[in-house]
Amino acid sequence: MITLTAGEIALLVGGELHCDRDLLISKAPVFDSRLATPGSFFLALKGEVRDGHDFVSEAYRLGSMFSLTTQLIDGPCIVVKDVILALSTVATFIRARLHNLTVIAITGSQGKTSTKDLMAHMLATVGPTVAPADSFNNDLGLPLTLLECDERTRFCILEMGARHKGDLTRLCEIAKPDIGIVLAVGTAHIGEFGSQRAIAETKAELIQSLGVKGIAILGTYDEFTPAMAALHKGTVLTFGEKNEVDVRAADIEIREGRPHFDLVTKAGRDAVGMRVVGAHQVANALAVAAVGTALALPIELIASSLSTAEISSKWRMELHDVDDLLIINDSYNANPASMAAALHSLTFFAQERGGQSWAFIGKMHELGESGASASADVGTLASVIGIDHFVVVNAPEYGSGVGPMQFHHVATTADAAVFVDHVSPGDVVLIKASRAERFELLADDIKARWIHRSGVEQ
Repeated sequence: MITLTAGEIALLVGGELHCDRDLLISKAPVFDSRLATPGSFFLALKGEVRDGHDFVSEAYRLGSMFSLTTQLIDGPCIVVKDVILALSTVATFIRARLHNLTVIAITGSQGKTSTKDLMAHMLATVGPTVAPADSFNNDLGLPLTLLECDERTRFCILEMGARHKGDLTRLCEIAKPDIGIVLAVGTAHIGEFGSQRAIAETKAELIQSLGVKGIAILGTYDEFTPAMAALHKGTVLTFGEKNEVDVRAADIEIREGRPHFDLVTKAGRDAVGMRVVGAHQVANALAVAAVGTALALPIELIASSLSTAEISSKWRMELHDVDDLLIINDSYNANPASMAAALHSLTFFAQERGGQSWAFIGKMHELGESGASASADVGTLASVIGIDHFVVVNAPEYGSGVGPMQFHHVATTADAAVFVDHVSPGDVVLIKASRAERFELLADDIKARWIHRSGVEQ
């Protein structure tokens, strides 16, 4: 973060200063008091369960210089009407000061975090790069990420999520992105937006925010995203698997569940062999390659970066090979497209290992009226592509399947974990559901039960 004084911050946010105005702030703020360090300041946020004002003393003890609060406290603070709004104001100011910073914003119905991880790996080889440590893609996370930047930072990668129209416009006013990426327009959050077209209109806010010098990077995996090119007067790069796009993948193969392809751009052709799992990662890799192309990076650097990158964010196609049982923990989130991609990956691994495929599946949230039919389609897909066992937890909307697939309905994750007793060495297990279902706990339970059953020491 650019160094500011407490007095300068108070003036920026229009807050009441109740601390030494000459206190120097050199680190980004935190909202978890346990993460406070000398040089930072603490955001006293009021949540549904906890009130950050109750933790200001702990943050101060660990080194925070003051707290940003909505009420006067016993300790150094700046009192404001809205902590999140004040945070955005500071981030907007910092962004305007960083003239040599290139901000790259990513949105889309799926793939944002994986794309962010792949891109951070590539750009870090070029210069100092800041990227969200987690899925920080909203009014809190985006400003926090921006505030990690200072005069030395060359690239800042931002995820942008939206729940309502206007959300991306507001985030772009803070971030002022130089490059905007729309991966795809799917059906995630359709329950809130009402239609895929409404989702597309919201994602397009990122492209509309770009100035003439900005670069729009658009996927070609749905009908809506490529059409956003008409909204931008500057440079547009497209990516996908069609011959007419600017950045494409040719000769795609899946080996041991991982994509291999030839990256093709105007600069030439180079081979990519990815370490990450799933055919769906090809699209994410191409988005990253398009950014590299926009920045005029050598195609050899782009291809080698994609071939060595790994996904650092947790619970996204994590592979755990435990005594001849492969567990795929993809429990961070779920929507119809990501569910289909994960199921296809499961079949690839099961075929290569010669064992049976087990899919432990939970609810997909925020699909609205389309949720039942979309879930039923996933159940049908699992049958069609040859999943052996489909274990559904408290989600009857997936149906009962067709064909030889064994379809199991259970009420709780504890009931699901019992099926480990029927799993055999060489089998492959997938765990996937929307974040609210907390299937990472099921993944831990399955792993623990298998270790106990097989007598393996951790």
